[in-house]
Amino acid sequence: MPIIINAVIDLEPDGAQQALLDAQPLIEASRAEAGCVAYDWSLDPAKPGRVNVYEEWESEDALASHFRDPSYAAMRDHVGKSGLIQARSQKYRCDAVEQVYDATGTPQAYFAKVI
Repeated sequence: MPIIINAVIDLEPDGAQQALLDAQPLIEASRAEAGCVAYDWSLDPAKPGRVNVYEEWESEDALASHFRDPSYAAMRDHVGKSGLIQARSQKYRCDAVEQVYDATGTPQAYFAKVI
């Protein structure tokens, strides 16, 4: 079952861009891990100093492996030393995954009911 991580990290605005640039090797290391589908850290253009994090992992086991990887601990420590103001991080276990748009190009808010 896919796992999604959504996090919002607020850093001191003056150092946020440099903190993200300095973290690029750690981001690349996480992207290279087995089971990593997506791993994105980006500055929020509407809120100075805010970093939005999106991660997708193939499974709970893949996420557990990531938490044991040295790049995870290094990123956690890096964020803590980069003017951290506050952070919120949540994980979601996905029990259903579908395309947003149907065959006609119409967005679908609801999941198909399987009978």
